[in-house]
Amino acid sequence: MKELGRIIELPKITDPRGNLTVAEAFKNVPFDIRRAYWVYDVPGGESRGGHAHKRLRQLVIAMSGSFTVTLDNGHEQQKYLLNHPWEGLLIETETWRTLDDFSSGAVCLVLASEPFEEDDYIYDYDEFLKYIGCSK
Repeated sequence: MKELGRIIELPKITDPRGNLTVAEAFKNVPFDIRRAYWVYDVPGGESRGGHAHKRLRQLVIAMSGSFTVTLDNGHEQQKYLLNHPWEGLLIETETWRTLDDFSSGAVCLVLASEPFEEDDYIYDYDEFLKYIGCSK
């Protein structure tokens, strides 16, 4: 069974004037970065995600604050607390993801392997289970 996700530590260059972290395609991000977007101002108690991708891979980074990512492969779930801007959660294809518990002022950066394509998304959990051939 493939892993649900894994934390990738990005280079953290410390400096008394302020720290710097770099994300480079095929160097410390294991795919070509075709799209970047960020989620912010998430109201308390709200969730983001709630879908899976057929082809797209993502690296999810808490640029500021914290949030929890729950990954689900139809057989098991794993939760990841993201709260360091030098760490990213690699999410592979065919993995259901939900982002919850956003702290006040949290900013979530997502680096994606593909441009936006509506037909790559699976928004219904039962359809996701059928797509991956899982019977629960």
